[in-house]
Amino acid sequence: MLAEAKELWGFRELLLSMVERELKIRYKNSVLGFLWSFIIPLVTTAVLTFVFGNFGNIGVESFSAYILAAYLPYLFFQQSVLDSAQSVLIQLPLVKKIYFPRELLPLASIIANFIHLLSGFAVFFAYLLVIWVQHPGTSPFQPTTWMIFPLLLMTVMLSTGLGLLVSALNTFYEDVKYLTSVIMYLLFFVSPITYLAEMVAYSGVNQRSGGKLFQLYNANPVAALSTAYRQYLLAPPSVKINGVAQPAVPLDPIYLWWTFFVSVVALLGGYAVFNRMKWKFVERP
Repeated sequence: MLAEAKELWGFRELLLSMVERELKIRYKNSVLGFLWSFIIPLVTTAVLTFVFGNFGNIGVESFSAYILAAYLPYLFFQQSVLDSAQSVLIQLPLVKKIYFPRELLPLASIIANFIHLLSGFAVFFAYLLVIWVQHPGTSPFQPTTWMIFPLLLMTVMLSTGLGLLVSALNTFYEDVKYLTSVIMYLLFFVSPITYLAEMVAYSGVNQRSGGKLFQLYNANPVAALSTAYRQYLLAPPSVKINGVAQPAVPLDPIYLWWTFFVSVVALLGGYAVFNRMKWKFVERP
């Protein structure tokens, strides 16, 4: 695996060219172009904020910021894995003609999506500044804002590992892309993207399970990351459950360490499977 990584570094200029191509192709013949990377999450957040802010009865001020903090990294994760699934298959004619490290194809998609994520977080912090100007009392930046860097690292490792895995498998078994889409759809709802983790913690089902359900819930790396982004980037919310105000539930650091472990295993495991299968790509009819 070290030899493959070393070879990959030698093709870094080609990788950058492929990333540039990904960014150009995505918004080809589009009037707004790269602006769509800002518009889509902002419109989604606005709709979700209106629905849950007016009909959800959760009593959280600036709820849109809490949605955006979790939705941006999830959107990156989802798009990276789904784009990677098709990356090798689409370029199969090129793979059969020219030699280059095959992992460049999914990596180019992942890096292109990461650039969109960074631009999205730039909008997120600008949005926090707007809220601060309107309500000057609490700084938009928390003492733990620096934690965004290890969180981004874990998100990228998890996305890259799964992206490499599904890109290799989908080259031979195209059911993988449909299965991946279903899993991503389910993850969106079993992770605190459109709601807060406190709603699970204070739910009757969790109370009856003695808190076991919430522990299982946080064992999902995507759920743990979504909660971590919120808790490290934003002030703790006061949530209303059935009209009763409840304090924020801090994320146990053990779930972050578990997420880090899963991300490393996913990265190494996904890369190992990809390297084992990539030599057979040319045999794919």
